[in-house]
Amino acid sequence: MPPSNGYNPMLWNCNRQGCFNLKKRPKIEMFADCLPGRIAFSDIDAVTEISGNLLFLEWKEHQRICKGQELLFERLTLLCPATVFVVEGDAERMAVDSFRTVWKGKISPPELADINVLRREIAAWKDWALANSAMNQTKEILCN
Repeated sequence: MPPSNGYNPMLWNCNRQGCFNLKKRPKIEMFADCLPGRIAFSDIDAVTEISGNLLFLEWKEHQRICKGQELLFERLTLLCPATVFVVEGDAERMAVDSFRTVWKGKISPPELADINVLRREIAAWKDWALANSAMNQTKEILCN
């Protein structure tokens, strides 16, 4: 893929530079005592924005979503112009088994999928985001 289309591979070389998770990933558990109860920071695997609309990708090896992320995704999509795709599969091989959509506070049941289905869903979201600018909706709310 040519670089002009947003292709943005991770350039980290674990063999040369060491484990990325150990070297560069923030140790978010250091902030556990800063938040109440069992609330913790969540890592989300990918996010993009088009016309003020947000698309989050969360990759799982299983279909289970922990209760904290479930609440986060439901509330995020209720309060923001956001969609979350929860993908089940093998991230190392980029193999997709199923995915769920979180939209307007609702988590869909898992749908069987593969990488091509996920690519089509992302492209469909892109088309929707371009046609439904959240920036225009925000301006209307602020002006009324």
